[in-house]
Amino acid sequence: MEELVERIKEDGRVLGEGVLKVDSFVTHQVDPELMEAIGHRFAEVFADAGITKVVTIEASGIAPALFAAKKLAVPMIFARKAKSLTMDEELLTSSVYSFTKQVTSQISISRKFLSSDDKVLIIDDFLANGQAAKGLVELCQQAGAQVDGIGIVIEKSFQDGRDLLEKMGLRVISLARIASLKNGEVEFLEGDA
Repeated sequence: MEELVERIKEDGRVLGEGVLKVDSFVTHQVDPELMEAIGHRFAEVFADAGITKVVTIEASGIAPALFAAKKLAVPMIFARKAKSLTMDEELLTSSVYSFTKQVTSQISISRKFLSSDDKVLIIDDFLANGQAAKGLVELCQQAGAQVDGIGIVIEKSFQDGRDLLEKMGLRVISLARIASLKNGEVEFLEGDA
C-alpha cells in the first residue's frame, strides 16, 4: 500500500535496528484518513472470505480493524490486555509477549462474542515475532472460530513472525513490509496488498 509506505518514509523514525516509531500516525496519534484507507484495503483483500468478525488487540489495532469491520459490515472485537470489572462472564484468555514493551500480558475476549459459527479476520498494527497475532489466533481457536486471515499494517520482515503464522497454516497480508531498519534507514520489501 503505497500511501502507507510513503507515510512511513516521511514520518516514521528508526529507534534502533528493531524499533520503528510511527506514533504520529498509527500508535499514539492516529491519522483517520490513513486508517480508513488501510481498513478498506483489508476489506477488499478479504471481501470473498465470508468474514463474520474482525478481531484485534488493544490499542493500536483498533482503528484499522474498525474501518475494515465497517467496510465488511461485521462487528469488530478487541482483546483486552487488562480485565475490566464489567467483564464477569466466561473469558477466552491467552498470554502475549510484547517485543516493544518487553512484557507478557494476559489478553481476553468475552466468550459470548465469538463462536464456532464465526469466520475471523485478525488485524494488528505490527508483526514482529508474531506473538500478538498468535495469541489472538489462540483466543479464536478456544471459541471454535475459524481464522481466515491476518491483516498486518506494518511487518518487520526481518523477524520471524510471518514464518510462525504461515507454519500455523494462516494467510498473512501485510500492507508495508520492512526488510531492514539498519543504520537508521527503513528498507522495504514489496507489500502483499
